[in-house]
Amino acid sequence: MTRRPLTTAVVLLSALTALTGCNGSPEAGRPNTNPTSPTPTPTPTAPSTPAWTPEEEAAITAAKARYVAARAAVDKTLSTPTKADRTALEKAGNGGAWMLTVLQDVINYQDYGWYQTGQTKVTNTVVTSVKLNLEQPQVRLVSCVDSSAIVIRFQKDGKPVPLGPGNGRRHKVASQLVYAPPAAGGTKMWWLMTDKASGTC
Repeated sequence: MTRRPLTTAVVLLSALTALTGCNGSPEAGRPNTNPTSPTPTPTPTAPSTPAWTPEEEAAITAAKARYVAARAAVDKTLSTPTKADRTALEKAGNGGAWMLTVLQDVINYQDYGWYQTGQTKVTNTVVTSVKLNLEQPQVRLVSCVDSSAIVIRFQKDGKPVPLGPGNGRRHKVASQLVYAPPAAGGTKMWWLMTDKASGTC
């Protein structure tokens, strides 16, 4: 495709401008002597807190409590990884992809001869969604998980494991909890299914 030279484009643009200015309109080429005031930009308002129904509030309360209990059970398991009990972890509500992550941590601690002291602290939990009309009702949370009190130690002498600076001790964590029966059947309960770090907090 042959490009038109720049000078030709400039000439055409000038001709179009001249035609626009001389189109016979009485206002053409006349300056605007009565400028209009600019339309004011609307002031942004902060999003309001969702108004949860009583059923949603009950689900949120139960899911938050389950999240704290599930994380506490993981801390307890990693404090004595050689005695890890999957059943105890499940009773506390650990499940899904999150349970696989926990079990892998247990295996690593056992293989390396580690254990941990201290507990994580869950703060600033925010509800991002509640869906009760699903086959397995779901609550999604974002929390700040503070692991600054956690120390990983060697089983042989209790000395801290030199792990380097890491990526901080306070992480924003996005969690998904679902309301479902255990795999073997039984009473429905809230399960922590995913728990993914998404930055610092």
